[in-house]
Amino acid sequence: MDGLNLAGIIHHTAAWLQGTGPDAEIVVSSRVRLARNIRGYAFSHALTPEEAAGLVEATRNAVQKLPSMKKNTFLDLAELQDIDRQILAERHLVSLEHAQEGENKAVVISRDEAVSIMINEEDHLRLQVLLSGFQLEQAWQKANQVDEEIEGVLDYAFSPRFGYMTACPTNVGTGMRASVMIHLPALVMSRQLDQVLQAVNKLGLAVRGWSGEGTKASGNLFQISNQQTLGKTEQDILKNIITIVRQIIQHERTARRGLLKRDVSLLKDRIGRAFGIMKYAHIISSAETMNLISNLRIGIELGILKSIDIRLINELFLLSQPAHIQKIERKELTPMERDIKRAEIIRKMLKSEKLQVELN
Repeated sequence: MDGLNLAGIIHHTAAWLQGTGPDAEIVVSSRVRLARNIRGYAFSHALTPEEAAGLVEATRNAVQKLPSMKKNTFLDLAELQDIDRQILAERHLVSLEHAQEGENKAVVISRDEAVSIMINEEDHLRLQVLLSGFQLEQAWQKANQVDEEIEGVLDYAFSPRFGYMTACPTNVGTGMRASVMIHLPALVMSRQLDQVLQAVNKLGLAVRGWSGEGTKASGNLFQISNQQTLGKTEQDILKNIITIVRQIIQHERTARRGLLKRDVSLLKDRIGRAFGIMKYAHIISSAETMNLISNLRIGIELGILKSIDIRLINELFLLSQPAHIQKIERKELTPMERDIKRAEIIRKMLKSEKLQVELN
């Protein structure tokens, strides 16, 4: 397998962080996740250690045969250090829960990090496709392709009446979760966000933070996803979320135009201060970094902050995370040591003479 090199993963830009794709100035990434279980095995939480190990091996052998996953990396989570499992979670290649305990758990990752298959998470398989920009349809097409290839070599637990059988009843049916990571700073600044999110919840979508379920929003980033799968087709789910997200995008664009018209000086001051702090600070926390990066991102998107590639800003999102910092240092750091190292990394990334702020 000529796959992803875990040792050098921090120097690799994932597909979903390219800053490309439709509406990438607002939608950071699109994800489709499929929950699947293998017939003949108990659900993951009820497996004996021997059964869980057998399932991992069976899945590994099956995935290696997939045409679409020829160049992939298989990682046994039990063989990884805690820091490496945390990095996988920070890069959204595994869930936070999957990263916590590694015994009889694994993940298969495509070379570009667009596809990952978690083994023995809540379900036997959690297949996800993660792409840059607003590309839910494309993410679904890729996920469906890999899913069909897996189903050709493994027997899924499927009911003609209920659909795919899953450990959690909310996933029964298609087993699909479609979501977007969306950047909404203008709605936050103009105090319109609560109204928009209340409407989203009433329409059957869930709103979560940067790291998904159970996490709070950080850096004005929100995950918006479907909540129901039973009784709905994949196209029903996609059509609903795409329609609603398009409306949110329009609200954010309107709010941005309003800020440029009414508060351009305040907006420029916020962006300039964020750039100054990040370029010269010597101690900076993860939470502060996320908020400052959000200000730089909207500055780039509005044409106020020029000569900086959005891809660099996206990379900062990851490289400022705790596990990535410690991976760079090759040792465990205290919170204060991380804050110092984070500031150093950011200063180096923003040091180039090509990075000029134009706030005139």
